[in-house]
Amino acid sequence: MSVSFRVESASGSYDVFIEAGLFQSVIRANKSDVVIADEWFATELTRNQIAAITVPATEAAKSMDAIPDLIVRLMQMGVNRQTRLLALGGGIVQDVAAFIASVYMRGLEWVYIPTTVLAMADSCIGGKSSINVGPYKNLAGTFHPPSSVVIDPSLTLTLTNEQRASGLIEAAKICYCRGRAAFAEYLAYTPTPSMPVEQIEEVIVASLNAKKWFIEIDEFDRGERLLLNFGHTFGHAIEGASHFRIPHGIAVAAGILCAIELGKQLGRSYSKADQLQLLDSHLRRLLSEIPNLADELKNLSAAEILDRFEADKKHREDSYRVILVAESGAVELVKLPRDEHTRKSVRLAFTRALGMV
Repeated sequence: MSVSFRVESASGSYDVFIEAGLFQSVIRANKSDVVIADEWFATELTRNQIAAITVPATEAAKSMDAIPDLIVRLMQMGVNRQTRLLALGGGIVQDVAAFIASVYMRGLEWVYIPTTVLAMADSCIGGKSSINVGPYKNLAGTFHPPSSVVIDPSLTLTLTNEQRASGLIEAAKICYCRGRAAFAEYLAYTPTPSMPVEQIEEVIVASLNAKKWFIEIDEFDRGERLLLNFGHTFGHAIEGASHFRIPHGIAVAAGILCAIELGKQLGRSYSKADQLQLLDSHLRRLLSEIPNLADELKNLSAAEILDRFEADKKHREDSYRVILVAESGAVELVKLPRDEHTRKSVRLAFTRALGMV
């Protein structure tokens, strides 16, 4: 399969290319680019005689503390405003490269080659970078889209089932938020972490087509695109409280279950929300394949989860802003009073959804 489409963006439109085998052709054809890559690809890049700055795929690598050293290295390599960055890796490398490309000498052109299902199906389009500051996840960031995105689905063969599940969870969330037709298309592929590359490619295309609508109608997260935070306010708290032992996509799935539980705490009945029931059961099946996840969740500190939930950047001084599910099954932005009654409901939602003692 060979697919391409254009994302129309106010901050810069760009093309997305999807085809097995594109990875090798791109890195061989662009040896004049400066590469920022996941350190996992160091041997491959050396074999192709490509000098690269490699970073570990850890949350510490996308922290505000780590960014200055990378910028200094680019300066020492002679990078200027005419230099193009090529980012090779998953979401962490994407965040690092996008942030640096947006601030280095007030902006560099960059190309992104995502290497995880999560990045291929979700984060590769949208233009956002997110950088951790101190103990808080994604507190700083910019909008700076790439000049193009090159997706090689065959790279997913290098991933673990947990990594594939993380990507499928984000794809499920995006398609669910887009509506019944998009979610039905996603489920029609019967997504599992062990599915063949050809089917993963179809899921990637379906997910990006769904996300493209949100980006083009609300690029800067002021309206419809906010719905894609479904599960994220809760998920980021879970991810951070685990000190990132629980990966992002897995934490988002747990976060969606928390959001569903909070809706129930607020008196919402989902007995007629057939699509939500399908999403719930699908996420639980994916999570059931993650080794030791139940123990990890039970060992989380409820106090630390709530502290991180409180610190989420989307909240306001007098209200919590979360994406919940209406009784119809549609996702919606809800503002809840920032008081002890809400905190008690949120605490109970975390406890019941995650099985914490």
